[in-house]
Amino acid sequence: MLMDWIALVVAGFFEAVWAVGLKSTCGFTRFWPSVYTVAAMVVSVFLLSWSVRTLPIGTAYAVWTGIGAVLTVVAGMVLYEESRDVLRMLFVVMIVAGIIGLKVVTK
Repeated sequence: MLMDWIALVVAGFFEAVWAVGLKSTCGFTRFWPSVYTVAAMVVSVFLLSWSVRTLPIGTAYAVWTGIGAVLTVVAGMVLYEESRDVLRMLFVVMIVAGIIGLKVVTK
């Protein structure tokens, strides 16, 4: 089951990669950024599907999207100078707390 959790975390990372990559594709009009983005999508969904063989689907999906959301927000702040407002950071911390909570209570 540990490998399934690791696969899920990696899947969440690739979700953030493709989400951030969408900006570079310019509506899928740029070839290489589009290729990388679609490849990250495939890897992300494959790893998610692999992890749900043993993990509850609701927990896995919430953790996958949570990791992707947190990393995407952080990438937006670092790469695109998006807002680092205190409330925004608080809500990101709340997402992280939810991810950790789901991991803790999942058997």
